[in-house]
Amino acid sequence: MICDTLDQLHLYKGFHKNLDTAIEFLAAHPLDTLPLGRTEVDGDEVFINVMDADLKPHTGSHAEYHRLYADLQIDLTGGEGWGYETAPGTEVEPYQPDIGKKDSEDAVFGALGEGRFVLFFPGELHRPGVEMPGCDRVRKAVVKIKMEDKYHG
Repeated sequence: MICDTLDQLHLYKGFHKNLDTAIEFLAAHPLDTLPLGRTEVDGDEVFINVMDADLKPHTGSHAEYHRLYADLQIDLTGGEGWGYETAPGTEVEPYQPDIGKKDSEDAVFGALGEGRFVLFFPGELHRPGVEMPGCDRVRKAVVKIKMEDKYHG
């Protein structure tokens, strides 16, 4: 997991070729110009989902994880909370195509908005979309970045 400001995103180039592709695209295309829905960057290797999302209370929500893709999450309007879990947790529903849900407690909690991003790697339990005081809905971009499939059994 990496949490930083968008003006520092370029510092993470060189970590993975698909992350480089995402960083280069974001540097050349302002996110507020992207339409709702999926924007192709490099086929299934890198794409962006822009969505309007209702935020949910922290209690009662479940952490999610992915096996194939990293999630680079950026709020375009508003600001959501997020959690990052280090405990393994227990599956709460069957794994779907590249998303699983587990019951686990947050080890770290943070907030997006105000020019920040958070990047969750495959296998990392994270809880996006947590409501914050004064904000229960956001427009957000989730950049899906395909990584090596080392978590798939």
